[in-house]
This record gives sequence, C-alpha cells and structure tokens, in this order.
Amino acid sequence: MEDILYAPWRDDYINDLKVEGCTFCNISKNKDKKDELHILYSDDKCFIVMNRYPYTPGHFMIIPHFHTSALEELDSEAWLHICSLAQQGVKMLKEVLDAQGVNIGMNLGDAAGAGISEHIHLHLVPRWPKDTNFITSIGQTRVYSTDFEKIYKKLYSQKDRYFN
Repeated sequence: MEDILYAPWRDDYINDLKVEGCTFCNISKNKDKKDELHILYSDDKCFIVMNRYPYTPGHFMIIPHFHTSALEELDSEAWLHICSLAQQGVKMLKEVLDAQGVNIGMNLGDAAGAGISEHIHLHLVPRWPKDTNFITSIGQTRVYSTDFEKIYKKLYSQKDRYFN
C-alpha cells in the first residue's frame, strides 16, 4: 500500500509556467520582482534568493549573476564575494532564525545531484536539533513547519543588518 501525504502548497511547483532558459538568470534579470521571486539581496556580482522548495525553513541560495555551470569558470573575485555573503548569511540564520547549525553546499553537475545544474549556486540550509524525523528519514517526505512567506518576510526585513 502506498502512503500519500497531501501537500497543496506544492501545486505551484507542478503547475507553474516554465521559465524560458535559465531559472536563475531569469531571477537575476527581474530584480524588481523581489517579493514574487523571493529575492533577499542583490548587488552587482551576486544575488540571494529563497529556495522555494526548501529542505528546512529559511533555506536560501547565493548565486552569481554570471551564468556558468562550472565553478572553475567563475572569476576569483566573484567566488570570494560568494564566500563573504555566505559568512553574513550564516550569521543572519543564527541570529534571526535561531538556527543551531547551518549546512552549506554546492552540487556541481547532474551527477552530483544539482537540481538546476546549468547555473552554480551555494545553498545555506539552517538546522536545528531533531529537525530530521521519521517522516524525513523513512518516508522520504519533508515537513515544513512554518509558512514560507512568513520566513521570507522575516529574513528580508533584517537583510540590511547582514548584507551591505
């Protein structure tokens, strides 16, 4: 017997209009749609966007405006800027969301598990003790404990304290 977990909030993921070309380049070119696209921060090198289908509440990504699938093609200045934003992002997650830990990572290429492999991006995933439970471990299902929009607005309202 197959178990089903009803998740109507994922309807947008299934039925959303597909973006022509690269999803991240589309976000980069539409910075004026910050609330619709859930952009936390943007500057001339990178932008930070909430992961719309996160592992845990507050999961966001740091993405260079430069389109590449290869980290080795990214100029050192942009890479160092991503690293600096990651430090600031970790501080934000710990202070604003009271994260007890943070996973940071990149999946480079389809073989490494990248969901969007054509444009590199760095994940910051806030973590709390016992945030993985039986349904995640055994049922391959995530339970999102709070409203996505509420978390976005909370982080966005504090972004100027962390990203300059």
